[in-house]
Amino acid sequence: MTSEAAELLEVLWGRASTAPVSASQLRVLFILEHNEGINLRTLADALGSTPPSTSRLCDRLQAVGFVERRAAIASRRELELYLSRRGRAFLTDLRARREGALQSVLEQMPTPQRSALLKGLEAFCAAAAAQIHEDGESAARSA
Repeated sequence: MTSEAAELLEVLWGRASTAPVSASQLRVLFILEHNEGINLRTLADALGSTPPSTSRLCDRLQAVGFVERRAAIASRRELELYLSRRGRAFLTDLRARREGALQSVLEQMPTPQRSALLKGLEAFCAAAAAQIHEDGESAARSA
């Protein structure tokens, strides 16, 4: 059931197009949204990628105006990465389109099942956030 739900969610997400960015570029935007001012190496680590590949992703995002590179205050040789105003607007719009796609499905569900789903999703979000936080801490400890 989880696999089927995940696949259906992918179809709904697909309807809310992520153009002009790829799935990898979208991950960069989400990471930068929560980690403003990180450097390229930290971003590459978060993506499980190499700095050159990550730099190319950022090049493309900068070209469409979604990412800004700024010289770090502590070290002028190091660059910090930020979401631009346009990048933030894109994520806001994407979330609204995704929410609309989900809302249309949820409206077709009977109220008791919708309430049960909400409780289940709250528990899922709490467990997933705890696991992600735990994974991040163990990665930082091993670095």
